[in-house]
Amino acid sequence: MSDTAVALFLERGFDGVSVAEVAAAAEVSKPTLFRYFPAKEDLVLHRFADHRDEPARAVEAGRATGAAPLDALYAHLLDGLERRDPVTGLCDAPEVLAYHRLLYGTPALLARLHAYQAGAEAALAGALGGDPLVARLAAGQVVAVLRILADRNVGRIAGGETADAVAADAVAEAGRAFGTLREGLPYGAPA
Repeated sequence: MSDTAVALFLERGFDGVSVAEVAAAAEVSKPTLFRYFPAKEDLVLHRFADHRDEPARAVEAGRATGAAPLDALYAHLLDGLERRDPVTGLCDAPEVLAYHRLLYGTPALLARLHAYQAGAEAALAGALGGDPLVARLAAGQVVAVLRILADRNVGRIAGGETADAVAADAVAEAGRAFGTLREGLPYGAPA
C-alpha cells in the first residue's frame, strides 16, 4: 500500500491524490488502508517509524559495551553515513532523491516527520535515563543535531552533488556537531 501511495504521490503530488485513490490503486478498502496507516501522511512516513527508536537502541547497545551515550550515538551516525543510509540524508539513489523531494516539498509531511522525531526524542530520553528534564533536554539536542545534519546532506545532494562528494564534509560536520554536544553551546557568555 505504501509503495503504491508513494508512486502516486510522486506522480501527482501528495495533495493531488486522495486516500480513496490510494486504496483503489492498492486494491484494498479505505478501512483496511486506515487499519495499517492511521493518517495519509503515514503512507509516506511509516519508513521513519522503523528509525524512531534507533538513537535509543544505539545508546543501549553502547551501554552494553561500556560506551558513553554520545560516543555510541556518534558511532551509530558515522556507520549510517558510511552505509549511505537515507535517514542520514547522505544517499543519492534516484528513488531516495525523489522521496526526499516529496517529503521536503510537502508541509503536511514535514509536520508529521516532526511528530516522528518527537517520538525519537522521547525514546532517547528514556534510554538516557537519569534526571528526566536533563535527559529530555539532551535527547532534544541530539535529535535536532541528527535532523540538521541530515537536512544539510539532503540539501547538498538535492543541489546536484553526489553522496560521495558530500561524504567527507558530512563526516566532518558530524564530528563538529557531536563535539558541540559534548562541550556545550558556545553562547553562554555575552558577545
